[in-house]
Amino acid sequence: MKTPKIDIYNHVMPPAYVELVKKHGREPGMIKRMSNLRMLWDMPARVEMLKSFPDVQQVISLAVPSPDMMGSPEESPHFARVANVGMAEICQQWPEQFPTFVASLPMNNPKAALEEMDYAIDHLGAKGIQVLTNVGGKPLDHEDIFPVFERITNHHHLPVWMHPTRPGNKPDYDTEDRSKYEVWQVLGWPFESSVAMSRMVFSGLFDRLPELKLITHHCGGMLPYFSGRAETLWAQLGSRSVDNSEADILKNLKKKPIEYFKMFYGDTVLGGSSSALQCGLDFFGSEHVVFASDCPFDPEEGPMFIREGLRSIETLNLPPEDARRIYFGNAFKLLGWDQEPK
Repeated sequence: MKTPKIDIYNHVMPPAYVELVKKHGREPGMIKRMSNLRMLWDMPARVEMLKSFPDVQQVISLAVPSPDMMGSPEESPHFARVANVGMAEICQQWPEQFPTFVASLPMNNPKAALEEMDYAIDHLGAKGIQVLTNVGGKPLDHEDIFPVFERITNHHHLPVWMHPTRPGNKPDYDTEDRSKYEVWQVLGWPFESSVAMSRMVFSGLFDRLPELKLITHHCGGMLPYFSGRAETLWAQLGSRSVDNSEADILKNLKKKPIEYFKMFYGDTVLGGSSSALQCGLDFFGSEHVVFASDCPFDPEEGPMFIREGLRSIETLNLPPEDARRIYFGNAFKLLGWDQEPK
């Protein structure tokens, strides 16, 4: 039997949600991109494309903008329901290609977020939730957001997918009014992931929720590459604070900071770079790396990131057991699957 390959982080946008984006989206560039990217919302075309990768099954998640990026706390619960019902219908219609989905939540409405989580998992069959690296500028270690992490971890026992976000109108320099050359996405998104991870670690989130399973897009952002710098400089946390306010943080953590960072999972979405993937594997270990493509956000608008992601893994000539973990073993454990999907 061929090795199954579970693409655990890729994106769709149900047609009904596309219409919401056109009406309520706040970034014209994003509306243009999502409206024109056919493989994002034309599922028959997506299924046809996946015939070139017969071993690949995709666990689908919503592309940005998320419900809370478009709507008020009163509007976002409806937007999330449209997204989740749409993704559930995709999985029901094409179960061979899309065995399950990741729920999107109205994160700017904490009570509704918990309700939508329960509905999407218990009634629609979602196998986890997706959060962005901030909620309207609010960090993920904010106490308002803790109940979301607590419920998905201790009640549903399912993972969190964390997707980076940083708008193009956030300038890279104080003297300018927006980011140029799409730096906000290419470099800004991995930075935002790294910041969110750091806030979770130092706020003690993993001490409060030791069973939390969180999948980081782009293999942990900057952390694997800068792990040596992170370990040595954060070992001196507080030494650069004028009021010494952070000096006791390390004493309050149960582990060294670098050990918490290794509790995250990293996906293989690295543009096909084998050397970057090797860096991620060296940091997380094969037990915490999962195959993913970020389909359809590649220059070919669909197949390229799948093809190159597979190539980046095969090029490393990993031990068979490590390859099996990355392709499907780790995904099965995260999703609670007892056996290989048919």
